[in-house]
Amino acid sequence: MEQIAILGGGSWGTALALLLARHRPGECIRLWVHDGALGRSMQESRVNDVYLPGFELPPAIAITSDLRAAVADATLVVGVMPSAHAREVYTAAIEAAEQLPAFVSATKGIEISRLARMSQVIEEVAAARRAEKPRVAALSGPSFAQETARGDPIAVVAASRDRELARTVQELFSGPSFRVYTSDDIVGVELGGAVKNIIAIAAGICVGLGFGHSTLAALVTRGAAEMGRLACALGALPRTLAGLSGIGDLVLTATGPLSRNRTVGIELGRGRPLVEILQSMRMVAEGIGTTAAALQLARRSGIEMPITEQMYAVLYENRPPRDAIRELMQRKLKEE
Repeated sequence: MEQIAILGGGSWGTALALLLARHRPGECIRLWVHDGALGRSMQESRVNDVYLPGFELPPAIAITSDLRAAVADATLVVGVMPSAHAREVYTAAIEAAEQLPAFVSATKGIEISRLARMSQVIEEVAAARRAEKPRVAALSGPSFAQETARGDPIAVVAASRDRELARTVQELFSGPSFRVYTSDDIVGVELGGAVKNIIAIAAGICVGLGFGHSTLAALVTRGAAEMGRLACALGALPRTLAGLSGIGDLVLTATGPLSRNRTVGIELGRGRPLVEILQSMRMVAEGIGTTAAALQLARRSGIEMPITEQMYAVLYENRPPRDAIRELMQRKLKEE
């Protein structure tokens, strides 16, 4: 029987806890919530009213704000924290764990300071503190938290170079409404899940500017090509970017009304300043930080990412969104 610790009490962490409690009622599931006040509220009401209201948390989910208690005897740690806090949280978790657990990253972002994927963060942290090498997987794909929690049919992918771990994650998370495929291309799965958020911001800008479906279709298509160029240059397989964690997640995030990154883009397109948009949001839009990280990775690899370049200009250099679209349309003509 697995002892599972989910690190992150946001919408996606809460949804995954609900999913596991439904599929594996005999497992021990601990949900670590960083905000102590929210954790106490969830313990009393059995609902995450802040990030995932309307879904009752069954008794099988033990809610705690004590990280050491959450991970002490865990055999599997699922990381669902924002990428900006991943290194800090994984460091504390690895130091607190009695034995080094297996890890599943469900965070879709890139660490800005070191340009590291989340699996790389885990490996670096573990290497500095443990003699053994960690077993690491990534879980990604088109899956909104609210739709997962209510039991909509959803398909995702679990990726790891450790095929046994990928199959273990597949078996743990799969159920009547949640289908998990496996892959050994963790690079492609992680980069697809992260970079698609940049394209989703651009898609939201198109909506906010009042452009139609033709514009959005072109943007998503060229965004998929851009995403694939970077991922493959960094070691991913092309077929991964054509799968659930690539084009699948891109389509969802660029078109779905529940997408945080798309929402940021819509508000930017309507003329709201980024600072004001972020002040009005409780949840993290990973695409903002990922834009800066992906652009650095692209320049380091000699990869052309024009959409990412324009999103960086909008997010970090105050370029008007309409000017960014104009720059994309007036680039030198070329073959597809």
